[in-house]
Amino acid sequence: MVQYSKARLDASFAALSDATRRGVLEQLGRADASITDLADKFHMSLTGMKKHVGVLERAGLVATEKVGRVRTCKLGPRRLEDETAWLERYRQLWDARFDALDQVVEELKRKEKVDGRKKRE
Repeated sequence: MVQYSKARLDASFAALSDATRRGVLEQLGRADASITDLADKFHMSLTGMKKHVGVLERAGLVATEKVGRVRTCKLGPRRLEDETAWLERYRQLWDARFDALDQVVEELKRKEKVDGRKKRE
């Protein structure tokens, strides 16, 4: 079984749990942006955006660089491999459960069909 860093997963999923932070990641996927530009785009205060960027930065999803008075944000070094692997593991578990449920439903349908034939005879 693959081992995951609980703290790393917690930080990533906490960062991704907010729609604004997911939007920031989408925006930065298109182009680097200053915190001011991001704040304007998301119609929020500079302080509010700094907090969102800080959460993303602590999770390793965003990197910032200060040049003069401007702090520029870009996608961070993390590529969400651990998170993707964790999600894939649970997707496989759920797929297996749904496959088993499909088998139960098919068996019940088959029995119902057979029982229906017996009653008519």
